[in-house]
Amino acid sequence: MATAGCKLHPACRVRGEKFGLLFYDMRGPRLLFAETGALMEPDFFQGKEPVDAFLGRLDLRERNRVQSLLAKLREKGYLSEQ
Repeated sequence: MATAGCKLHPACRVRGEKFGLLFYDMRGPRLLFAETGALMEPDFFQGKEPVDAFLGRLDLRERNRVQSLLAKLREKGYLSEQ
């Protein structure tokens, strides 16, 4: 998945909040709060930018946070495989 972009499952939405990102899964409904601050924007999840390119701009600590979030989103079904 690292060479592809991240795209949300069609039943999921994301929006920016003061704390970071709020994910909503209409199949549940379920919410997932991600305390990312300004690290990521909701449009990252449109799948236009390869994950590797995004991660390459981050320091090690930020990269680990993003990779952990992406793993959690995949595990919980928020992301579509590309």
